[in-house]
Amino acid sequence: MDYGHTLEFGAFITPSAARPEAPVVLSQAAEAAGLDLVTFQDHPYQPAFLDTWTLMSFVAARTRSIRIAPNVLNVPLRPPAVVARSAASLDLLSGGRFDLGLGAGGFWDAIEAMGGGRLTPGQAVTALAEAIDVIRELWDTSERRGAFTDGEYHRVHGAKRGPRPAHDIPIWIGAYKPRMLALTGRKGDGWLPSLGYMKPGDLGRGNDAIDESAVSVGRDPREIRRLLNVGQLAADPREFAERLAQLAIDDGISTFILAGDDPGLLQTFGEEVAPAVREFVARERIANGTPAASNRSAAALAARRDGIAYDDVPAGLAAIEPGDFGYADVRSTYMRGGSPGIVLQPTSPAQVAEAVAFAGRHPDAALSVRSGGHGISGRSTNDGGIVIDLRHLNAIEVLDTATRRVRIGPGARWTEVAAALGEHGWALSSGDYGGVGVGGLATAGGIGFLAREHGLTIDHLRAAEVVLADGSIVRTDADTRPDLFWAVRGAGANVGIVTAFEFEVDEVGQVGWAQLAFQVDDVAGFLEGYGRIVESAARDLTIFLLAGGPRPGQPQVVQLYGVVDSEDPDTIIARLQPFAELAPLVQQSVQLASYPQVMANADLGPQHGAGEPHSRSALIEHVTPAFAEAVSRMLSSGAVPFFQLRAVGGAVADVPEDATAYAHRSANFSVVALGSNPERLDAQWRTLAEHTAGMYLSFDSSERPERIGEAFPPATLARLRAIKAAYDPTCLFRDNFAVEPAAASESAA
Repeated sequence: MDYGHTLEFGAFITPSAARPEAPVVLSQAAEAAGLDLVTFQDHPYQPAFLDTWTLMSFVAARTRSIRIAPNVLNVPLRPPAVVARSAASLDLLSGGRFDLGLGAGGFWDAIEAMGGGRLTPGQAVTALAEAIDVIRELWDTSERRGAFTDGEYHRVHGAKRGPRPAHDIPIWIGAYKPRMLALTGRKGDGWLPSLGYMKPGDLGRGNDAIDESAVSVGRDPREIRRLLNVGQLAADPREFAERLAQLAIDDGISTFILAGDDPGLLQTFGEEVAPAVREFVARERIANGTPAASNRSAAALAARRDGIAYDDVPAGLAAIEPGDFGYADVRSTYMRGGSPGIVLQPTSPAQVAEAVAFAGRHPDAALSVRSGGHGISGRSTNDGGIVIDLRHLNAIEVLDTATRRVRIGPGARWTEVAAALGEHGWALSSGDYGGVGVGGLATAGGIGFLAREHGLTIDHLRAAEVVLADGSIVRTDADTRPDLFWAVRGAGANVGIVTAFEFEVDEVGQVGWAQLAFQVDDVAGFLEGYGRIVESAARDLTIFLLAGGPRPGQPQVVQLYGVVDSEDPDTIIARLQPFAELAPLVQQSVQLASYPQVMANADLGPQHGAGEPHSRSALIEHVTPAFAEAVSRMLSSGAVPFFQLRAVGGAVADVPEDATAYAHRSANFSVVALGSNPERLDAQWRTLAEHTAGMYLSFDSSERPERIGEAFPPATLARLRAIKAAYDPTCLFRDNFAVEPAAASESAA
């Protein structure tokens, strides 16, 4: 039976210790011959052999593309929890090039001599099954709780999960007897016997046993790859290929691993035999109408969500589904737990256009666009819908050093941007956390540590490449599609997906990086003082305020953190000194740092947010006594554990109010409040909202209809609606502060 798997070819190399470099050189020869994998037997009790783990690690470092696997690992002498860590580590270090073959044991006298326990054949099978459970449990990082398994021979009780491998490492099982074959069907990703140990008919009988066991637990037998260790079956390469092709067609073997240490034979196997086998099998599969094996298991296919045409995803466009190995690391964002139906990861503007077209064919599915996924509003994931994840569009390129013009992809993170620009002595104001993605911030506004001196991030935008709702890819700037360029700067999520930004950045050297903490008895008074000092300060100061609710029996602490754009210590101290007079300092750190050092505060790994974010946002011109008192009462309520004021003003207000879709230019401060209980948060926010005007999109998670009017003043909103009607009349982009398109009569007017 042909299971329809793609054909692969590998080498089975002796890990000889007599000439330690020999297996490494042979591995390189296998790679040069175009083989897919190189494997090594594992006999830790054999002093004539190199240690297999050490050898595999060394080979991984000395090769570039070939996959590496044990053939097979001696589980009785390899604790499975350690195997899980070792395998994941080697997979990460090699760029996803490690596969795992496991064996139940044998040679029990030698195993006992090395400190292992002797097991009966039945016990060995049970122990291997438990080992597989332990390994897979530790690889599963979708949950935060510790891993627990309770086997008779192998168990973990609260072990920390991870690291997560770079890819879904397949587990192949070396099996011959009925119980091992049944285990392969239940838990294995591949069957790995050696042809030399088998009698005529054993392959067919083994396949039947594996298939029956797989079906009994709801698996598709085609999920299990059939591998085979072989010797040189014929001296003539063509005859050798014909025999292997027959094994593929009749017995479903799809991975042939040649045992031998002759570099010439490895070259012939890779360059002559393997292509001929592929040719023979391809011809037979066409003639027989053999379907290709799915790359997803039955369990993964069952996890698909209703309403999404998964088979309609364009060829070449990477898609991660709910049942896929990588789904746990892309389903959620920094602030929100999500369960989208599919996550598309384009690698080019053309693929973004394909993803947009795919979304257009699913008008009833939610559509989220993600750059970094950090946004407090949480809108870059959803439940059951489509996510277009731009992480692979992350290039950072200098276009012109004279004008400091740079091109940045939406998937880049601001810590990466800061580091790249810092090499030239440049910087671009970009929020306060380096893990934020460029795309979301650079289309909403961008309130960062250089805002009062250099303006918002969008104020440095000179051009953008945008994929529109109809799939077209356009360039926009002040002269080309100026209406689109206006909308991108402050309401970009409404009009398309920006696939590249062109910025003109600033020269920024060493800065004063300040982190101050105060014991505050009079919160309202402190807030007023902070606002007064910021508004009167030189523009080289941009400093934010952070406060939480009072803690029982402990004094109220308020933190200030931000930047003084100066290398002069006296200037830095002079700018900060007025704050020191507001309340007693309980902690302080002021240092000279580069802007990249300031922004190097991020974990760029997967985000595993949970629940729903509850945040409110506003803008204010001044910290008035009434506003300060309202904030003090809100903090005292305990409903708001996170409250922030961000300094804006300065250069931000130099830009005319109607120059961009971000319109509230007269505001000196951005206000953010987060709470775990939305009802309590809303009740407290209402007492504050009467003192505010406007809103910053990125910091508000609410779905209130009136939020659109808060974010966009009437004239701005009217212009946005007309532009929406022109560029997205069907509201494809409707899940992130979407405005309604203007009616035809309104657009004409």
